[in-house]
Amino acid sequence: MKKRVLIIILLAGSLLFLGSVLKAQSPWGGLVTEGLVFHSTLMGDVRYTIWLPPGYDTDHRRYPVVYLLHGFSDDDTGWLQFGEADRIAGEAIAKGKIPPMILVMPDGGVTWYVNDHTGKKPWEKMFITEFIPHIDKTYRTRPEKQYRGIAGLSMGGYGTLHIAMRHPDMFAAAVAFSSGTITDEDVVRMDDREYKNYFGDLFGKNLTGEKRLTATWKAFSPMDLLDTQPLDKLKTVRWYLDVGDDDFLYRGNSALHVKMRDIGLPHEYRVRDGKHAWVYWRTGLEAGLEFIGESFHR
Repeated sequence: MKKRVLIIILLAGSLLFLGSVLKAQSPWGGLVTEGLVFHSTLMGDVRYTIWLPPGYDTDHRRYPVVYLLHGFSDDDTGWLQFGEADRIAGEAIAKGKIPPMILVMPDGGVTWYVNDHTGKKPWEKMFITEFIPHIDKTYRTRPEKQYRGIAGLSMGGYGTLHIAMRHPDMFAAAVAFSSGTITDEDVVRMDDREYKNYFGDLFGKNLTGEKRLTATWKAFSPMDLLDTQPLDKLKTVRWYLDVGDDDFLYRGNSALHVKMRDIGLPHEYRVRDGKHAWVYWRTGLEAGLEFIGESFHR
């Protein structure tokens, strides 16, 4: 009797574990797996979702990878649930617009994908030193810089920019949609409550005015990184900025474009009709993946 109870408990535990991971064929081709967990020594458990392109489960080839970063208060499922990334990528591959590629969507919480000022939540360090190596080890990727891209929206656009700027040796291309790039001047003038809600835990609580321009802030601000990172290294990454003409983040994106022009950093800059909304990002994703996919061709 005790043996039977033990078996039932073990089976129930196994079903619970399996139930937390959802694996399914996408209607547009490829295999989607949600609820995956990477056990990080730096950040604890990190959830992620992955889309494997059509053919992955039947061939033995290796594939380039694009990391898709979500926005503030979203999670690793956002790019699939609202962005329809599997549909857009699947259709683009079928039409020959982009090469087959793996899409990896990690959960960044509300970290802005930075290493916080306390050192207790080093998300960017985890991503570079642990998570990417895990993906390269677990899946049939092409682990070279030439075959790795990164893209994101809003907070994820900010993360895309600072991660690629700080690690230009890791990425061939970076695509930032409606990036949460904020100039030093704007963060200095930001309302106290807004600053606390969005940035206090990461860059320092109860800071006002120019005291907000801490070493941690400058270490991850795309505007500041254009001043501190070697230009010849930044030029090894292909850059793409896309923001709506009615997006509330227009100031930072425009300023970033102007500064890139001023320092001579080649990039694509797109301003389309739209606001800070999923309908805007969905309609821009295919072009962003095409831009990254061009980097994967020899």
